[in-house]
Formats: sequence, C-alpha cells, structure tokens
Amino acid sequence: MKRAFDVPPFAQACLDAAGSSWGASFDHPFVLALADGSLPTGHFRYYQMQDARYLEGFADAASLIATRCPDPVDKLWFIDAARLALVVEGELHAGYGRKLGYTPADVASVELGPVTQAYRNHMIATAQTGTLLEAIAALTPCPWLYTDLGQNLLARIGTPAADHPYKDWLDLYAGDDFVDYMQKLLQLMQQAADGADETARERALTAFHVSARHEWQFWEQAWKQQGSPA
Repeated sequence: MKRAFDVPPFAQACLDAAGSSWGASFDHPFVLALADGSLPTGHFRYYQMQDARYLEGFADAASLIATRCPDPVDKLWFIDAARLALVVEGELHAGYGRKLGYTPADVASVELGPVTQAYRNHMIATAQTGTLLEAIAALTPCPWLYTDLGQNLLARIGTPAADHPYKDWLDLYAGDDFVDYMQKLLQLMQQAADGADETARERALTAFHVSARHEWQFWEQAWKQQGSPA
C-alpha cells in the first residue's frame, strides 16, 4: 500500500518477517464492520475497554524503553509516546465510555482478555530483557498498523459521515499526527538497527512478528468477545 511516511530498510524487513499476520488485520470482519458502521456497539465496547488496558501496557513498555535510550531527545520521545497512549488515546476511550456506558472504574476492573494479557506481557518483558532494538520492534506494530488502517480506510471509504458511530476512531488514526509519529518511530527503530548485531536484528524481527500476530488476534478476541465481562 502507498504510505504517507517513509519505510526505512529495517522496518521493511519487519513487515516481510510478519508475513500474512500484517495484512490479515485489514480484512478482519471486526475492522470491516467498524469501517462501515455496522459493528454492534457491544463488540466495540468490549474492544475499547480491552484496548484501554492494553495501552497501559504500551505506556509501561515505552517508559521502560525511555530509560534505555542514551540520547536525551530520544528518551523524551518515548516518554511522550507513553503519555500519548494514556492521554490522547485515553480521551478517545473516555468519549466512547460516555456514549456506551462504561467508566474509568469499569475499565480498571475489567478482566483482561487472553490476547490483551499476552500482548502486554510480550511488550513489557521485551522492554525489560531484550535489546533496545528488540524492545522498539515489539512496540512498533500497534501504532504502525493503526496508522496504516486509518490511511487505508480513509482511501477506501473517504471521510466518515458526521453520524458514523465510529467517526472519532476513524478520524484519530487517519490524522496527520499519527503519520508524523510513525515517521519518527521508524527512524528510531532504524537507528537502533544500525547499531545492532545480526543476532539482535533477528530477535527484533521475531519480536515484531509476535506483536503483529497479536494485533490480528486482538481483533479476533473482540469479534468473539473472549473473556467478555458480564
């Protein structure tokens, strides 16, 4: 697909390593129903609550990566990435919470779905014990896939109508801010790859693939509402 940002060599290698796990998200029935507005609100509610808990893990992983960056500018970027996950995307969750009838307390007490738990564990463990490149690679699929999805859906369906039930979601991930975010994140991953040995690069490709697979599984979990709260 044509992207609004450059894909450096190591990022392209990550996409190649992910194989069908990446493209499978674009045609998942959850994503297609979200795009055309036919997704049942109960499914979206489940997804949003799980996503909020996932983003807590994302913020933890980004914060851990920040402690490992030797450059203060890069360190600050990952600190801001953690903040973005909790504040900017948190505002999206809060808005839908008011519409769909759940509160921050409900989110805090929700049972984690199996994919949510596994994905969080993967990112945090990799940030703690992997190389810096491996840690960034495990973090990258979520914002990259959502930016690709936002751009892809914008091209396919155009700007959503004002009464589209998931307009706020579609608008956020198709926005220029996420394009700029991804350009910088992929540059940081390339920078880490340039300083890594072959073993670290291979492990990072695996970490990226695991996260890409979790992304598809996250849609599937929401579609089937695995471990759905009563």
